[in-house]
Formats: sequence, C-alpha cells, structure tokens
Amino acid sequence: MAKGFLNDQYAAILFDLDGTLLDTAADLGNALNHVLRHYDRPTCSYDAYRCVASDGALGLLKLGFGDDYANLSETELQTCRQMLLDHYEQNVCVDTTCFDGVMETLEWFNQNAIPWGIVTNKPGFLTTQLLTHFPIMQTSAVVISGDTYIKRKPHPMPLLEAARILSIAPDKVLYVGDAKRDIEAAQNAYMGSVAALYGYIKDPLEVRDWKADYVVSQFSELLDIG
Repeated sequence: MAKGFLNDQYAAILFDLDGTLLDTAADLGNALNHVLRHYDRPTCSYDAYRCVASDGALGLLKLGFGDDYANLSETELQTCRQMLLDHYEQNVCVDTTCFDGVMETLEWFNQNAIPWGIVTNKPGFLTTQLLTHFPIMQTSAVVISGDTYIKRKPHPMPLLEAARILSIAPDKVLYVGDAKRDIEAAQNAYMGSVAALYGYIKDPLEVRDWKADYVVSQFSELLDIG
C-alpha cells in the first residue's frame, strides 16, 4: 500500500478543498437558495448545484439566475454575491462533511511523516473558518487560499508557493483536485496530478481530456498510487 510514496516517487501531497477533501455542496447550495428566495425565484435542487459547488459565488449565481444572470447589473450582481457569501459564512459548516476515507487517509500520511497541504481558490476568511470544524485539517503543513497570492489556480503560483513552503521540489509533489483548473495548475507547476472522480464533476467522461496522471474514484485510492 502507498507504493508511490514509499519508493520516493512523491514526497508530499497537496489537495483542493471543496469537492476533494470536504463535501461542501449542501451548505453552498443553501446559501444560493437563500439569495434566490430573497428575489422570489425558484430554488435549485442538490443535484443541480452539486456539480457547480466549487465554481465560486458567481458560478452558483449563474446557475440560480439562469438566462437572467446576463441581465443583472454589476451592482445587482455584487449585492447578490455578498448576500450569498454572508449567508455561507454564517452557516459554513452545517451540512459539510469530509468525503469517505479522508480522515483515515490523512491520518495515515501523518503517521508516516508525509507532509500534506491544502491549495484552494476559496477566499481565505472562509477557508480558515471552515477548517476549524475539522481537527484533522489542523495538521496540514500548509494552507493556501484563493486570495493568498496575486494569482490563483489554474495559475501554478499557489502550488509552487506551497512546494516552496514545504521545501520540496515541485516534481516530488502530487496535487489532487476535482476540476480541470486543478489538473491544469498541477501540470503548469510540473507536479503529479490526480483527478478525484468522486468530486464535483459534471461528466466523468470529460476527465479523460484533462490528461491527469492518475484518477481515483475514492479518496483512499490515493494510497495505491505508485
């Protein structure tokens, strides 16, 4: 088990957050529906918003408002965005859970002295607040959010900075994510890439076009890479 790490192919592993480590879709969807109810619009079902849960506030609002999204003024759009973020911040971990196998696998990394970290596009104030609800996340060696640096994924800067902080060469780092931008960021940083099929992916067939180095259907399958 964990041959890839034991034979020194990789010395560290980094993760996206939403849709990779944590299943945050329900709480994000609840925030979207809060905005939609305020404007007397039909709410979205879990099945509808799950696949866009990691696309940020604007991605959720685009789903919720549909064709009317293009007609929103910049002021209206920013008002809706702030309303969504405010509701989410106040209810950041009501229904959010770790994906199956996350806690056990991260604990395995800890026990085997394999550093791991989080690189997400989520705003820092939300990342920090959310992670406090999960003690295992406090053992992360590095946490980088979408506003930590001037660039964010798919730009390689956040991943390269994480590797620098860990003092590990990028090509010895594996990055796991559930979106095309995650795989592109890893490729741009010359890191190994893993596509998480269990995450917020609209069509599993599209993952083939991402050309990730590895694909996993469950989080615990990371231990079999190598």
